Amino acid sequence: MIKVGVVGVGQFGQNHARILQNSDFCDFVGFYDKNPGRVQEIARKTQAHSFPSFAALIEQCEALIIVVTTVSHFELAKAALKKGIHVFIEKPIASNLKEAVELQELAEKNNLKLQVGHIERFNPIVLEMEDKIKDPLFIECHRIGPFTARGTDVPVVLELMIHDIDLILAFIKSKVKHISASGAGVLTRSIDIANARIEFEDGAVANVTASRISLKRSRKLRIFQKDGYFSMDFQAKKVRHIKRSKNLYKVLPKLLAGNYEGIETENVVDINEVDASDRSKDALTLELESFIQAIEANINPVVDGKAGIRALEVALEIVNKIQNK
Repeated sequence: MIKVGVVGVGQFGQNHARILQNSDFCDFVGFYDKNPGRVQEIARKTQAHSFPSFAALIEQCEALIIVVTTVSHFELAKAALKKGIHVFIEKPIASNLKEAVELQELAEKNNLKLQVGHIERFNPIVLEMEDKIKDPLFIECHRIGPFTARGTDVPVVLELMIHDIDLILAFIKSKVKHISASGAGVLTRSIDIANARIEFEDGAVANVTASRISLKRSRKLRIFQKDGYFSMDFQAKKVRHIKRSKNLYKVLPKLLAGNYEGIETENVVDINEVDASDRSKDALTLELESFIQAIEANINPVVDGKAGIRALEVALEIVNKIQNK
C-alpha cells in the first residue's frame, strides 16, 4: 500500500489524520505539525505516529497530504515533489498563480500526482447528479457562515468562494469571458463578504456569494439548464432535480390560452429528491481514496493541479476586482 503522511493537523488536518489512520486504502505513516501541543493532542486522539520534523516525515512518505496555511503550501509541496513524493494539497493550490504553475510543472516533470482539495467535487449529492448536469445556463451559489479565526489569513474568496468557483468551472466547459465583483472587509482587513458574476463565452452566467460574517451557516447551489434545474443543499446532503413533466404537453394548450384552472404542479414539473445524508462514506474519505487510486492506477486525479490553477485564477481576479474598486 502507498505510504502516506500528513503535514498540518489543525482543525481540518486532524480529520485527514483520523480518516487515514482508520483507513484500509493506504499505509498511514504519521504526521508532523510545528505546534508541539497540537502534536501531543492528535497523537493521543488518533494513536498515530508523530514525526519530529517535516524532513523526517517526507523521508518515510510516498504521498503527502498538506493541510497548512495557504502561504506555506508552495514551500512544502515543492520540497515533496522534488523528493519524488505525490502531493495532495488543500485548496487553494497556492497563494499566487506563479507558485501554482511551478508546482504543476514540477509534478509533470517528475511524473507525480498533484491533487487539490476541492472537496465539494466529492460531495455525495454532486456525485449523484454530475452526469445529469448538461450545459448549464445559469448557476447561483451561496456559501455563508459565522465568523471564525480559521481561514482569515486569506480573503473569503480564497477561503470559501473558491469551492463554488471550482464546481462552476467543472460544470461549465466554456471559457470565462468577463467577471464583475464587489465585496468588503467588515471584521478583518481582508475581504469578509463577496459577490461575483462570472460570464462565459457560451452565454452561461454564474452568480456567487460568499460570507464569513453571517449569523447562520448555509451552503446552497442551484443549476438551471434547458430541461430543468437542480437545487443542492450541501449541509443537508440533499438535492432536488426539477424538470419538465411528461404531462406538460397535455396541458400546454390551456397554459398558452391563459387558462390555469385545474392545472397542478405535478402537471408541469417532475420533482426527484435525493437524500445522500446516510451515505456510508463522507466527502473527505472519498476524496482521499480518489487520490490514492490515482497514484495506484497512474491516472489523472479528479481535481488535478490544472483544475486548481483555473479556480485560483478566477478567484484572484475576483479579489483584484474588489480591491481595485
